Amino acid sequence: MRKSTLAVLLIILVCFFLGIAFYPQMPDEMASSWDIKGNVKGYLPKFWGLFLVPIISFCILLLLFILLPKIDPLKANIEKFRKYFDTFIVVIAVFFFYIYLLTILWNLGYNFDVGRAMIPALGILFYYCGVLVENAKRNWFIGIRTPWTLSNEEVWEKTHKLGGKLYKIIGLIAFLGVIFPSYALLIILIPVISATIYIIIYSFFEYKKLANNK
Repeated sequence: MRKSTLAVLLIILVCFFLGIAFYPQMPDEMASSWDIKGNVKGYLPKFWGLFLVPIISFCILLLLFILLPKIDPLKANIEKFRKYFDTFIVVIAVFFFYIYLLTILWNLGYNFDVGRAMIPALGILFYYCGVLVENAKRNWFIGIRTPWTLSNEEVWEKTHKLGGKLYKIIGLIAFLGVIFPSYALLIILIPVISATIYIIIYSFFEYKKLANNK
């Protein structure tokens, strides 16, 4: 078993342990979601408030770690960047664990700005998305999958090198949301949407340019 798989399983087990340990102290209806300003937007029954995150984490482990690398027609390419992919799954698991801890603390009565507390975690997640994208080799499930990147190896490489740099920059920009929490949503969404649109257009023009040069 891979070390990354063991790490994710350990995180999931810790979540279940915390859920069992704090179950008696939780309200019957737990705050479970917040907007970017830290206002509560939704509630869940106590059981789901404590165990939904570990269940989702386990499903992600099953789907991403085990299933996708086996069913991808280009699975040999996934093995070429598997260490980055495995680390990405661990980063996602830690991200969910962090949100899980924030949820427990809030429902224990600690008052803090949940939206603001989540911003650094989002920044780290976007940054490592950039690392993964930058190193991803052509496959059907992971990366920037446009008709043009999937059709041409060179277009895939150029698009992913650019996309990786842009998503790492987005990750760093996201940290500004801690300083300007009122604009955090815009600080994150505008760069993400703009970069995604630009990358898609870039892949199209790179494909056309290579086609015209043949």
